[in-house]
Amino acid sequence: MPRRNRPGRRRGRPRGAGPGPAPRPLPAHGSAFTPTRVEPGPGRLAGEEFRVRDISAGQAVKWYRCPGCDQEIPPGVAHVVAWPESWGAGADDRRHWHRNCWAKRGHRGPTRRR
Repeated sequence: MPRRNRPGRRRGRPRGAGPGPAPRPLPAHGSAFTPTRVEPGPGRLAGEEFRVRDISAGQAVKWYRCPGCDQEIPPGVAHVVAWPESWGAGADDRRHWHRNCWAKRGHRGPTRRR
């Protein structure tokens, strides 16, 4: 049986449909995507409140260094991201912790000071 070279049905929007609806603005602290919670900070920052977000193994795509144990967190490992609520809004203020290290943060602070 010979092969047919006809184009099949196109997927997506038709050619003349235009750009579509405008994207919605991102919510503060990404709360619509991953829930955040507020917890006391680690070590000497225990009096300050930190925003904390759980990162699933599927979301973890880069290497990070945990400030609790000074070990690496490889891609594909579930962990926690924490940043100071009052003065930390930028990416430079976020720290990626192993879940167990974050749970034990009251007993030990960051191991390395930069």
